[in-house]
Amino acid sequence: MVGVVLGAPFMLIGLLLGLLATGAEVLQALLATKEERDTARSERQAAELRDRAVTEHGLDKTFDGDWNGAAGQLLLRWYGHSSHHQRLVALTEGRTVLAAPPKRVSIRRESLVQVVAEISAEDAVLEDPLLGEHASDRLRVRFTDGSWLTLITEERRSELHMHVMRRPRTDGADTTTG
Repeated sequence: MVGVVLGAPFMLIGLLLGLLATGAEVLQALLATKEERDTARSERQAAELRDRAVTEHGLDKTFDGDWNGAAGQLLLRWYGHSSHHQRLVALTEGRTVLAAPPKRVSIRRESLVQVVAEISAEDAVLEDPLLGEHASDRLRVRFTDGSWLTLITEERRSELHMHVMRRPRTDGADTTTG
């Protein structure tokens, strides 16, 4: 009871600040120039197209759902090693290296990151199913058995994206939905 009584004023202040922020956004939209409104509308449409493309290609899913496939087995090994949500992906000559910390990382424990898996270029390929059409933070690792794994990068156009965009498309891999 005491917590509710003492917390109620803070909840009311938070609600008031939220309403003020919403009012400021509405006022800003009303006072915007035609060019600003057009820019905002085109940005919203681009974001909707990107989100629709991500969903169509299955990039909103972690993997294809087959735990017996190469992607599912890799995930089991990867998460069996560490439950930490952040992972490291590095591209080397002819292979993709996946690393993770051994346990939940506390401050300055990043140095404990260990290689969890090395995937050769013959076993899997890194691809951008959106083919650079949309600036996305999603990539896919497609294995030769057809299973796939989605990688989410910290940047919309990461170095991994740039590598995929520079690589010639001679492997004939299908980049349609998975």
